[in-house]
Formats: sequence, structure tokens, C-alpha cells
Amino acid sequence: MGDGDPGLFGPFSVTWQVHGDPMMWVAGIRALYLQALHPRAVRGVLQNSDFRRDAWGRLMRTADFVGTTTYGTTAAAERAGARVRRIHRLLSATDPATGERYGVDEPELLLWVHCAEIDSYLHVLRRSGFPLGDADADRYIAEHRVSARLVGLDPDAVPADRAGLARYFEKVRPALAAGPEARVVDDFLLRPPTHPLLLPAREVLWRRVAHLAYASLPPYAHELYGRPAPAAATVTRRLRATGALLRCVPARLRWQLPPKHVLRAMARLGPGARPAPYKVGR
Repeated sequence: MGDGDPGLFGPFSVTWQVHGDPMMWVAGIRALYLQALHPRAVRGVLQNSDFRRDAWGRLMRTADFVGTTTYGTTAAAERAGARVRRIHRLLSATDPATGERYGVDEPELLLWVHCAEIDSYLHVLRRSGFPLGDADADRYIAEHRVSARLVGLDPDAVPADRAGLARYFEKVRPALAAGPEARVVDDFLLRPPTHPLLLPAREVLWRRVAHLAYASLPPYAHELYGRPAPAAATVTRRLRATGALLRCVPARLRWQLPPKHVLRAMARLGPGARPAPYKVGR
């Protein structure tokens, strides 16, 4: 292995192996569906961006942030965190019912976004066949108190294992609802605006991925969105099939996609830094 800076997580972390997996894209879309169920949090997104025109950009920016903080140098990760905190500090949202104005960097909102993401990454990857035992899943959640710090949270106030994450979701459940903003996100994810020439691709690819991401949500989320939950066994089968298919694409080819975080990390640290499922728990 080279002598470069391993970054915030390093090649021996669970995060390093997990985030190189192609099912992270499905997990990212599940996270959007889940995040939209917190009315105060989703309002902060919709009132500060043209989500309909830029949802893909939002997904790409999240992917870039995750890639930089996972595989980038310590300095690059800290810079990415500082940028996010700076942007959040400037933004606020208004509750249309009460007229209350609040900052989008309220700790409870940042915590919701963080937990919905970590839960989605973990849930989709494990359910799609990525070999991650319970102890490794706990380690993954604990490692992400680092990314929570980057967005401005106190790491000690963030769940550190599966039990803590489950308790958090139990506690936040009463605040969740599929309000008008959640409907905008839901509608967009199923029918994103597309160039006419790309419509067939949208129908075949995007909708399949969005449906699968939606299907993998927890039962209470299906209840809130008001559509019947598909049979759990069917969803698991589809997730495993999709995971098997995507993992057949050679990793070096997948990692060529910009911005090439993994390839840059391997160039910096040597070929031994290559993420791989079998390295989890070693």
C-alpha cells in the first residue's frame, strides 16, 4: 500500500468497502423517499432549491460528498464538510401553517437526514446480498459519526449502532407524515422530467430503480405514502437479483464514472486499497 493520506475512514474501515458497491445508487434514492417524510426537513429542501429541475444534481452532489468523505484525503473531506455547513448556515425555511421561520441546520433536521441515509445504505446493501454481519453493520453506523460531525452534528448525539438507530426511528415516527412536499418528491422520483429522446431509458431504467428503492422502504413509510407495501420476500428477491446483476459489471469499469473517487484513492494509496466485500471484518 502507498504512503498517502488514508482519509477519514481508511481502507480498513467497513465504510471503505461498502461505499464502493453499485447498490449505493438504489440506496440513495431510498434515502430521498425516506427523508421526504419529515415535513420540516423536506420543506427545507424544496424551499431552497428547484428540486424538480435539479433532483438529479442533488443526487450527484450527495454522491460526490459521500465519495469525497469516504475516499478523499482528510483535507478534502474536511473541506467538503465545511462547504456543506457554510451553505446550510445561510438557508432557512418557513412553516406555511404557523409562519415559523427556522434554519435548515437545526440539529434535529440534520440528524434525520443523516439517519435516513445511513439506514438506507445499510438496509439496501445488506438486503441485496452484500456480506455484512451484525457486528460489521454496527461498526459502519459507529464510523458514520465522523460524517455526522462533518455536517455539523455532535457525534455523541448520533446513534452508534443498530439498536441506537432503531430507537431513533421509534422516537421520530410521530413527527413523520407524507405532506404536500413529500408528494412532490414522490411524484418527481417516479416521473422525473426527461429529454424526449431519453424517455424510453427513463421508463426502463430509472423507473425500475425508483420502484425498487421505494419498495425497500419500511412498512410505516408505505403506510404514510398510502400505497400498499409489496410482499417483503418479493422485494428482497428483486434487490438480490439487481445487486447480482450490477456486481457483474467489472468494478474498474463502474469506478470510471466521474468523479472517480475510488480510482483516485487507489492511485494515492496503492492497489491494496481496492474496496472489496471480502475485506469487511478483516
